[in-house]
Amino acid sequence: MADHPLTTLFMISSLDGKISTGDIDNLDVDKDFPRIAGIKEGLHQYYDLEKTTDRVSFNSGKVQAKVGVNQRTWDKGRDDVSFVVVDNKPHLDKNGAEYFAKRSDHFYLITSNKNHPAFALQEQYPTMHILFYEKKIDFVDVFRRFKEEFSIERITIQTGGTLNAEFLRLGLIDRVSIVVAPCLIGGKDTQSLIGGESLHTEEDLKKIKALEIIRCDVLKNSYLHVQYKVINDTKVENQ
Repeated sequence: MADHPLTTLFMISSLDGKISTGDIDNLDVDKDFPRIAGIKEGLHQYYDLEKTTDRVSFNSGKVQAKVGVNQRTWDKGRDDVSFVVVDNKPHLDKNGAEYFAKRSDHFYLITSNKNHPAFALQEQYPTMHILFYEKKIDFVDVFRRFKEEFSIERITIQTGGTLNAEFLRLGLIDRVSIVVAPCLIGGKDTQSLIGGESLHTEEDLKKIKALEIIRCDVLKNSYLHVQYKVINDTKVENQ
């Protein structure tokens, strides 16, 4: 039995694996794809699929701040979705943290920043859980706690390339569900689906994860939806 919930990386990317339209925060898929002919026409299919993902959604504070969460308010009832946000800098301010605390069925904040503004909200929102790590966040422990302490069985991950890479290297991604937009973006500094540190040696080849296809659907307007199982026990043959 796995020692973490079943995790699925769900993202939209270009054919060349880019998850952003450029290397600055003002350039963003959610903002820019709806403006580009040949891409905008089928984009709704990604958002339709997003609505069918797991009821626990894992995000980063950096991404959420980028899409404007710190400027949002929430005065409706709670969603049936729980949000997980990893945030050290912090990228979320008090308003952004409160937005998630008000909206989420449960809100899980993961941080190593003892001064994160979410701490000031903890008593006010009993459904907010702060997973604090004194130095570096131990994501293997985080995902273990999700399953053992909070009885979370499934999580959808939608973070940036650096975190995606860390989760992949740690064997914490079980499934990949990618909507491929019909475009090529390019740019060596533009975020890719899997970023992080490059591999440097033959020994590093064991960090590569093979994939086993589950299904591939051709969507409208030249979009694809590809789903894979991640083979986490990588075996590398000697030459």
